[in-house]
Amino acid sequence: MKIVSVVGARPQFIKAAALSRVLRDRHDEILVHTGQHYDPQLSDVFFAELDLPPPDYHLGVGSDSHARQTARMLEGVESVLLDELPDRVLVYGDTNSTLAGALAAAQLGLPLAHVEAGLRSFDRTMPEELNRVLTDHCADILLCPSALAVDNLARERITNGVHLVGDVMYDSLLRHSEAGRLDASRLASWDLSPRNYALATVHRAANTDDAARLSSILQALGMLAETVVFPVHPRTRKAILDSRLAPSANVRLIDPLGYHDMLLLESNARCVLTDSGGVQKEAFFFGVLCVTLRDETEWPETVDCGWNVLAGCDVDRIIAAAKRPPPPEGQRPALFGDGHAAEKIVEALEER
Repeated sequence: MKIVSVVGARPQFIKAAALSRVLRDRHDEILVHTGQHYDPQLSDVFFAELDLPPPDYHLGVGSDSHARQTARMLEGVESVLLDELPDRVLVYGDTNSTLAGALAAAQLGLPLAHVEAGLRSFDRTMPEELNRVLTDHCADILLCPSALAVDNLARERITNGVHLVGDVMYDSLLRHSEAGRLDASRLASWDLSPRNYALATVHRAANTDDAARLSSILQALGMLAETVVFPVHPRTRKAILDSRLAPSANVRLIDPLGYHDMLLLESNARCVLTDSGGVQKEAFFFGVLCVTLRDETEWPETVDCGWNVLAGCDVDRIIAAAKRPPPPEGQRPALFGDGHAAEKIVEALEER
């Protein structure tokens, strides 16, 4: 079976690496990189660290408005699909690369599989939410990370081709944790020790493109009585400079991190503050308190069991959520599978 996999952003590289290892043992995979993330710190380093094969096609689309970026990706992916004529097209998550791959496959009548199907934040102002919904309604094979995702699809009358497989990001995290790549002694190189710092990430346009929201988030980070390590996305760094914001002395701005360094900092932090869906979930996997710098999440299960709190950009809510005690460890259920999502995905693709 020939499968074309479409990726373009950091979270998709992580998911694709976990799945490609299993998929390529049994089938022919053609990897397409749209170029949505093109900074070496957000792209090349992940291919190297995750042992992800080099892309067979690199579209080099880069940054642009949502419409122009998606249009250029759609044109490029369609050209690849016409050349390759795969048996399946595989897309991941909720980015513009996801939507472009989905639309190209649907318009050519090619079977489409969606990894991370069924996630919903129920906020249609988010580009990611529109991308998820549209992709799910184009897909023939819907690969869900959780029971709630299956329920979300059922409410939209999508029941055919739905598979509960678990989360491939959990597969990846387990593999790299067990390989001994998260040695806490390496924290000393950042002058850190376990549980004595917080970790923050901010990259969503709703936070970076609104100077008032970004200022409130930085103010809250500055009021925490501990070091806050803040790997800064290029978009966020530009927004901080353009808005002339000055983070407090305890907020340590650093360059974006590779996969292993990010997992190391997540797993040893006292608390994680983020607007990233993937980082919310990784904090949950590690049993680390999470504060989500948004008013909604596509991972509400992590909120329901107490490990995550939605704080938006409100200073008082952020500080209170960051200072709360952690829930009992027994209150962290196995919500996202058993670490074998990749095998279940391949089986679902073969069924069709």
